[in-house]
Amino acid sequence: MRLVAVNIDGVLLSDTFSPVIRRIVLARGGRYTARLEHALLSQPQLVAARTAAAALGGTPEELLKAYFEEREHYLRDHPVRVLDGAAALLATLRSLGVRTVCYGGLDRSHFDRHLGEFAGYFDEPGYVCTNDFRPGIREITTGLFGLRCDQALFIDDVARVAQAAGELGAAFIGHPSDYEHGFQPQLMRQAGARHVVRTLEAIDEALLRTVDAEAAAAYSRREDLSQA
Repeated sequence: MRLVAVNIDGVLLSDTFSPVIRRIVLARGGRYTARLEHALLSQPQLVAARTAAAALGGTPEELLKAYFEEREHYLRDHPVRVLDGAAALLATLRSLGVRTVCYGGLDRSHFDRHLGEFAGYFDEPGYVCTNDFRPGIREITTGLFGLRCDQALFIDDVARVAQAAGELGAAFIGHPSDYEHGFQPQLMRQAGARHVVRTLEAIDEALLRTVDAEAAAAYSRREDLSQA
């Protein structure tokens, strides 16, 4: 394993996306279902807005504006916070000598504001905004770091990333949000995610070495097949 990419919202920071999306859906008379959640999360903003507009009515631009307005209201009572275990996880990754990067759908200022004190745990560029190419596994691993996808581990709270990781051969650890109305735990199981944790403390050195060994074994099997 040469690279660990850690999602920002829902892994290192509290989930401020799912609750707001559900509020928007219910306010417009829609039903918040696993299918709709899967269609909206870890998508470029305009793609998610078009999907929401198709389900709820209105225009994508209107819904995107409503989303960010509602998020501002939500954050007044539920400010963004660094999740328990985030600092320990980053320290563990740094102690293992693996290159580490943070990524997410909001711009760099979100990272600087809420994780600036932890910037030293990450390798250049530190943070990658993936809004234009979500979920971004190939773009981060191959495009930015010049590695094969099977040399990277992604830690994320969304099943769409688990699915993409499986298709591209990247390792994955799921940390689904504890939002009571969310569907990500079951969606991760459906996506075939092997490692799903409920706390960041569970992503310890032992688990990381297990995932690394699994990735190495999978690579060895592929090499054997290619030479057969």
